[in-house]
Amino acid sequence: MPGEPPPRVVVAGGHSAGHIEPAMNFADALRRLEPTAEITALGTVRGLDTTLIPARGYPLELIPPVPLSRKLSSDLFQTPTRLRDSVRVASAVLDRVRAEVVVGFGGYVAMPAYLAARRRGLPIVVHEANARPGVANRVAARMTRHVFAAAPGVRLAHATAIGIPLRPAIAGLDRASLRDAARQRFGLRRDGPVVLVTGGSQGAGAINTAVSGAAAALRAASVQVLHITGPRHTVDVPSGRPADPPYVAVPYVDEMQYAYAAADFVICRSGAMTCAELAAVGLPAAYVPLPLRGADQRLNAEPVVAAGGALLVDNADLDPTWIETTLIPVLTDPERIAKMSAHASAAGAPDADVILARHVLTAVAEQRSIDSRGLE
Repeated sequence: MPGEPPPRVVVAGGHSAGHIEPAMNFADALRRLEPTAEITALGTVRGLDTTLIPARGYPLELIPPVPLSRKLSSDLFQTPTRLRDSVRVASAVLDRVRAEVVVGFGGYVAMPAYLAARRRGLPIVVHEANARPGVANRVAARMTRHVFAAAPGVRLAHATAIGIPLRPAIAGLDRASLRDAARQRFGLRRDGPVVLVTGGSQGAGAINTAVSGAAAALRAASVQVLHITGPRHTVDVPSGRPADPPYVAVPYVDEMQYAYAAADFVICRSGAMTCAELAAVGLPAAYVPLPLRGADQRLNAEPVVAAGGALLVDNADLDPTWIETTLIPVLTDPERIAKMSAHASAAGAPDADVILARHVLTAVAEQRSIDSRGLE
């Protein structure tokens, strides 16, 4: 916006990495498009806000958390006092930073931010990463027409599907060109199939147990394994012979683009961010929905599964026998892997961060135009 003051944007998406990561990826894209943009993040002391947001270089303003039921039930009406207090604090933040737009991604922090923005007549932009929207975004979607979702079919008023904002290192990943360096980085062989195993940032015991229990069968099929166990987990992998394909177990990987580049296939949960990242880089997967919220995670995976880019297996059905009888025939079929990769790529949306950032800048410009006409 040459010759104009920098846009002042408040981002509200906290508590979990699933809310924080797309919010920060959007903020990064906004700064690439408009380096002078003044971006403030709202968060709470609950969850990962105070850890993840400052690490990305954005000022964090804390407001009281207001946990909301994902269902429109009586629980929603039992927190009016907490909600009122949180809206008051959020309003003070909006005033202090002279916010021109609030961009919300759901979570504990979103509802107070939406209500505070509405009171002040500020534009509200909503992004929903999950296939089943939470209550904050469902309410906010009725306050604004600036609503965006991860995929078509998300039941949210006024929603336009754009994908999920991703880091450029993931969205722009060329797996083929980075493959050899990535495999060398993890001590994997240059040739032969590699399956990446991950249960998310904290790991998943059921996935760890099933895959490590199938180590002998994977080795016998010449399948290499890169297993990210999670920082609180370890796996017991029987020692193999020197000639066996590597089974590499690590607690955590900070730069996931290297893990993705090394892999041909992934076994993982089906959180919204994971599904979006794998589709963006064209990696087929066996998705294992988290059983506690399996219905939600299953919905996240269904579009790419329907497109032929992934398999879906219930947590209770994932065991060494399933890996040996169902998965290994896929891992050892290069033609099928290639087809699944193409189908996964077709379901990806690597430019959602830029699309959302451009829309927010447009919303700010439109509001400034309305405000200037009001002063004439």
